[in-house]
Amino acid sequence: MSEIQTLHILNKSPEHPRFARCLSMAGPEDAILLIENGVLGFAAAAPGGTTAKLLALAPDLAARGMDIDSRPVETIDYDGMVELTTRAKQVISW
Repeated sequence: MSEIQTLHILNKSPEHPRFARCLSMAGPEDAILLIENGVLGFAAAAPGGTTAKLLALAPDLAARGMDIDSRPVETIDYDGMVELTTRAKQVISW
């Protein structure tokens, strides 16, 4: 992935209004990183729910007992999260 316009870091569960708002605001040059309870919404944020690149923090998926091998999103670790922030022109935490 090249430079990211906006990195959206989403820690809200799918029931939270900010979850849907984040998905609607992210564009094709953006990336959404699901962290904490945000990983519970991987299905809602899967392709079709957003045009942004979708990623999930692997330790948060594992902490919630989610099978990370069959997820429709790319998974990253903490080092990958830091690297994403350096490639983004702006970062928004939801």
